[in-house]
Amino acid sequence: MKDNQAKYPQLRFKGFTDPWEKQKLGELATFSKGKGYSKGDLVPDGHPIILYGRLYTKYETNIKSVDDTFVVDNADSVKSELGDVIVPGSGETAEDISRASNIEVAGIILGGDLNVVKPSKEMLDSSFLAITISNGSQQKELTRRAQGKSVVHLQNSDLQTVQVRYPSLKEQRKISQTFSSLDNLVAVTQRKLAKLKEFKQGYLQKLFPRNGSKFPQLRFAGFADAWEERKLEELSLVLTGFPFKNEDFVDNGKYLVITNGNIQNESSIVDVSLGNRVDDLSDEIKERYYLNKNDILVTMDGTVGRTAKVVDDNMILAQRVARLVASKNTEFVYQLLNQGSFFNEMKKVSHGGTIKHISLNEISNYSATVPSNDIEQQKIGSFFKQIDDTIALHQRKLEKLQELKKGYLQKMFC
Repeated sequence: MKDNQAKYPQLRFKGFTDPWEKQKLGELATFSKGKGYSKGDLVPDGHPIILYGRLYTKYETNIKSVDDTFVVDNADSVKSELGDVIVPGSGETAEDISRASNIEVAGIILGGDLNVVKPSKEMLDSSFLAITISNGSQQKELTRRAQGKSVVHLQNSDLQTVQVRYPSLKEQRKISQTFSSLDNLVAVTQRKLAKLKEFKQGYLQKLFPRNGSKFPQLRFAGFADAWEERKLEELSLVLTGFPFKNEDFVDNGKYLVITNGNIQNESSIVDVSLGNRVDDLSDEIKERYYLNKNDILVTMDGTVGRTAKVVDDNMILAQRVARLVASKNTEFVYQLLNQGSFFNEMKKVSHGGTIKHISLNEISNYSATVPSNDIEQQKIGSFFKQIDDTIALHQRKLEKLQELKKGYLQKMFC
């Protein structure tokens, strides 16, 4: 029976005012399973296949093509039809398997442990169903139904009993088109971001000497001298922060306390979105531990050797994070630490059990080849800063698109 109780999402397209229906998915679709095949069956070239893990690693609402996983086609393999919605039958967590994708291409082999849902074309748009299973109240319901400990499972019988809320087909398709456009923008931005990072890595390999050489593969015009060996302590002061205690932290304090957790590999700048705060600091603490713009920070615990630059105000450094204050050419020093050798060396000299540590002395004594000419250092630093700024721009664009999608998901579904 349909539940005709009026349900309205917070945000709707103009012209749509009817209440959404609610019905068990088992009354709106038919169900089947993928067959056979696992990671062990993959071959370099063959027939394209979808394995269940793809759904919670790629997070695709609509699968338009499969060009990275192949198997040898067997006569009894199960293949996709247009509009099939697939849901993983196994995963490591309940959230993993509360995912769905709409297949927009026929003839793709569907591996074992995939639940296949064929929605009624008169009632449900496949893309809409995939979105609502992955993000709506249905996801929470499926998460509750998932069973297991080390591996959790979800059966077609679980899917059949899920209550689906849905508007008219016309409104469903408008919603699907909106999220498809957003997903395309996200994908384009992610590809640009990946290419920029790959571009930077390529030039890091070419503009810094490799394998003990004193000459980089690529140089700016006018520079030909051999690079010279220098310790990091010759290029910058190497300091650390203040040993704050839990009782020092206050809500809404003026100063953000920067720890290892604020330094992320994915960003060239210090993450200011998390952390404790302090207030009423003595002049001595502020003078010694206040972070200035362009300071370089290095993680000393956990994943040691990660780096980030300071670009914000009102931050104070905690103990066990290294602070490098370059004597000149800060940007060059920062890029020197990010071309791979420093991180690998810090991992090698780290000590400790589960949590690794490095000391200020180990950071200070890190040795690398650098140009003797300050202008060459400055040119290298400026070149990479332009790339980093472009990467940061695209990263912010990606985050805004992801936040926009998240906001629409919360407002456009009952």
